Amino acid sequence: MRLQNTITRTAIAGLGAAAVLLNGCVYYMPEPQRNTVIGTGVGAGVGAAAGGMIGNERGAIIGAGVGALGGYAWSQYMAGKKAQMERATAGTGVQVIQTADNLLELSAPSDISFAVNSADIQPRLRPVLDQFAADLGSQQGLEIFIVGHTDSSGSDAINDPLSLARANSVRAYLAGRGVNPALVRTEGRGSYQPIAGNDTAEGRARNRRVEIYLGQRAG
Repeated sequence: MRLQNTITRTAIAGLGAAAVLLNGCVYYMPEPQRNTVIGTGVGAGVGAAAGGMIGNERGAIIGAGVGALGGYAWSQYMAGKKAQMERATAGTGVQVIQTADNLLELSAPSDISFAVNSADIQPRLRPVLDQFAADLGSQQGLEIFIVGHTDSSGSDAINDPLSLARANSVRAYLAGRGVNPALVRTEGRGSYQPIAGNDTAEGRARNRRVEIYLGQRAG
C-alpha cells in the first residue's frame, strides 16, 4: 500500500508536464539509470500513471521508464554477450533476456545467488559472474546496473539494507574480476518488487534475487 500511494503521488506530480511523452508503449528501465536520465521525475510520473492502467504495482514500476526511452544500442557485441550468458547460465535458473530498451538482463534467484538473510555470493553464481565480467573492459559506452531484492519476510529495516548489500556484493565481485566499478550502479529495492507471491516458499525464493543489467550507449 505504501508503494502504491507513493507511485500515485508521483504520477499526479509529473503527469501534466510529461503527457506528451507517452507513446502507448511501456518500457522497463532500472531506477538508477532512470533517475539519471529523467532528472526532473517527469518520466516517473507518466510511467506510474501508465502502470496504474495495467492494474498492479509491478506494472506501475515498469511504466516509470517511459520518460527515458532510447539511448541504448543492441549491437553485435550485445548480441554476442547475450549468447555467451545463455551458455553460461544454462541449467542454473538464471534468466537472460533482452529488454524492450536494449538492456541485457540477468535475473538470478536465491537458490543460485544468495542464502536467506545473507549478502554473500553463493559459489554457483560465481562462474556466471566470471563470464559476465569477461571482455567488458574492452568495450566503449557500457553501463551496468545491479538491483537487489528480498522477499517480504522481516521488516523494511532488515530487507532494505540487505537488498542493497546483495547488489553491492555483486559489484565488488565484478570489480575483483577487472570491471571498472565506476561503470556500475547499485540499488536495493527490499521487498517492494515481488515477481511471485510471498505466501509460499517457492514464491519467496523467486523474490529473493539479484538483477544485473548491461547497456551499451548508442553512438
